[in-house]
Amino acid sequence: MNDLDHALDAVGPRLRTLRSERQTTLADLSAATGISVSTLSRLESGARRPSLELLLPLAKAHGVTLDELVDAPPTGDPRVHLRPVTRHGMTMLPLTRRPGGIQAYKLVIPGSDPPKEPDPQTHEGYEWLYVLNGRLRMVLGEHDLVLTPGEAAEFDTRVPHWFGAADADPVEFLSLFGKQGERAHLRARPKARG
Repeated sequence: MNDLDHALDAVGPRLRTLRSERQTTLADLSAATGISVSTLSRLESGARRPSLELLLPLAKAHGVTLDELVDAPPTGDPRVHLRPVTRHGMTMLPLTRRPGGIQAYKLVIPGSDPPKEPDPQTHEGYEWLYVLNGRLRMVLGEHDLVLTPGEAAEFDTRVPHWFGAADADPVEFLSLFGKQGERAHLRARPKARG
């Protein structure tokens, strides 16, 4: 068996692991990719050999690169090629690529005058954020706060929350998010003198 056969044989278990980590059903994945449930099942079990036409939509649905999906060897290029996603006027740049666990994002929200009306949402997880530039309006439960550069916040995302630019200028911030409710902690210890 050559290296190509080994790589292709490993795709099925990797697909099953990715789907399991995301708690996605075959039916959900089928709806997201347009690939039939039976084909997805045969891919995961190794009964069907993966093709580029099948792997591209699966990589997109799982949020991984094609190289990660087929476990391609590293090329030696140290650059991280991440693609920004824009949703609801907010640009999110993923800073992590591994599935599961804590995910890191840089977010940019354009300013608006007058400021947008908050629409708090809830979901499972825990979030930590740090403001880089601009002023971030954060509505968290009954609190309505404005965070400035250098300020951080940490909260349970089951509490209704909303973010927006506090004024007409855009705001940039970092966000660490864990779907399983992981908490992010910063600890600094003073240098020992001696």
